[in-house]
Amino acid sequence: MPRWKPDAAERLETAALELFGEQGFERTTIAEIAARAGLTQRTFFNHFADKREVLFRMGADLQRAIVTEIGAGSDDLPALDAVVRAMGVVADEMLEVRRDTAKRRYSVIAANQELLERELGKNAALTEAIADALHSRGCDPESAFITAAAAMLAQQTALRTWTRPGETRTLRDLLQQAVRALRTTVGTS
Repeated sequence: MPRWKPDAAERLETAALELFGEQGFERTTIAEIAARAGLTQRTFFNHFADKREVLFRMGADLQRAIVTEIGAGSDDLPALDAVVRAMGVVADEMLEVRRDTAKRRYSVIAANQELLERELGKNAALTEAIADALHSRGCDPESAFITAAAAMLAQQTALRTWTRPGETRTLRDLLQQAVRALRTTVGTS
């Protein structure tokens, strides 16, 4: 087996998602993931602490990108619009090309309570990071948190739809639709 191949983390992720889909998360071993990817277990552990991390590898990058985009946005934008714009940019740049991977990831997480809890924790951390970014823009802490939570609710709604079989709309479009529904529901313009 070669000592180094490019894109090891992505290949391990692909192999893991295939195996999780075929035999379930719990029954898949790290050795199987590494073998399917044509890599060693050592290479696996160079990229991931455990097999759960394969499902959450992009979380920190997504969080950084969203927070950066919030900071880069116009100060004239209302807080919710600033977050939705940032999420849309990140969706276009980082997620649209990974739609099939996201669909498989979502189904694996939805089938496992432990993974669902971890996903909720990651979402809570992203909500806090967004609230901090909004506070840095001048939002008071309570308004920043409420806005961040509302944006996350819209994002989760959009992601849920985006990962459904047969769905073809972009995540950005679905995010805009979810925000419109949120605004209609709470009676704001």
